[in-house]
Amino acid sequence: MPATPRPRPAPRARRTLAAAAVLPLLLMALVSCGYGSQAVENRAKVVPEGPKLSVDTVRVGYFANLTHGTALVGEREGFFQKELRGTRLRTATFNAGPSAVEALNAGSVDIAYLGPSPAINGYSRSGGKNLRIVGGAASGGVRLVVNPDRVKDLADVKGKRIATPQLGNTQDVAFLHWAAEQGWKVDPQSGQGDVSVVRVDNKILPDAYRSGSVDGAWVPEPTASKLIAEGAKPLLDEARLWPGGRFVITNVVVAQPFLERHPDVVEAVLRGSLKANAWIAAHPREAKAAANAQMEALTGKALPAEVIDSAWPTIRFLDDPLAGTLREQARHAEAAGLLEKPLLDGIYDVRPLNRVLAAEGRAPVADAGLGVR
Repeated sequence: MPATPRPRPAPRARRTLAAAAVLPLLLMALVSCGYGSQAVENRAKVVPEGPKLSVDTVRVGYFANLTHGTALVGEREGFFQKELRGTRLRTATFNAGPSAVEALNAGSVDIAYLGPSPAINGYSRSGGKNLRIVGGAASGGVRLVVNPDRVKDLADVKGKRIATPQLGNTQDVAFLHWAAEQGWKVDPQSGQGDVSVVRVDNKILPDAYRSGSVDGAWVPEPTASKLIAEGAKPLLDEARLWPGGRFVITNVVVAQPFLERHPDVVEAVLRGSLKANAWIAAHPREAKAAANAQMEALTGKALPAEVIDSAWPTIRFLDDPLAGTLREQARHAEAAGLLEKPLLDGIYDVRPLNRVLAAEGRAPVADAGLGVR
């Protein structure tokens, strides 16, 4: 007897099944490419000149990400190398905060531009022995963007699939905290609950959004603007949730042994960081182009004009590490169940930065009571 043919899903059901199938495949691809596990070495573009500082070479790590614009511009325009004089700058790019912390711990980088959550995690898990935050770099640059056909307003986020970059990363913590403030229950590990939190690497998130596998995302720039270019609608700028619209998104972090042995090098990098931020503020159009050119050099592809023009104005480049907001972010991670009571005492050492600021006649920054004494 011939087998009874199975009924074919209706067109809408087929689309739903196809979308549901795409995300696991994307995630498998993500695992296979070793997300966050490798750094890429980049040679400095400016020739070292003058006497060396206390080391021959300093290794600085950062992300090919617009919220790391200070480092992108600092290397591209030679601000770091000019301050380092005869000491050679070597840079490495990372895909994720945990891999940058591992590199600091292993001694393969000396200084890194890093988000608050990996800095807190790395410091706390080491018992306060592996790193110090010595300066700020950027605030903002994070938005909730959604598919306007599926999500009409903030209340409509409930019941939807919202992507964040990584379990426990800075944006993941921020979204879980915001969801809890709406009264929604979400299991932090699985991401399941009144809203589904789907952890998707920023590199493949546009594909996941395009396929319909997620309904929106709480992500940093330029990923948010890449989704906007795909038709997503900005629903919430995270800056609206913070007093004065300022919250730390990128800090300057140093391995403790390097800071103890080579404070002159740390201060030189901080001077380069300050000069990069000042140049960004004074030359916004040229700075945006320089950051995009450096991203192209690192990734092989520049951002389209519509993406960088949307993303760049959402980021504030600054020198203050905004220590009070890091303390608050740590509380959010603890409340979300992603971090046991973290060790924060001594995570900051703003003395090198304050020496640099004083030399320029500028006011000191505060450490919110979390600095070394």
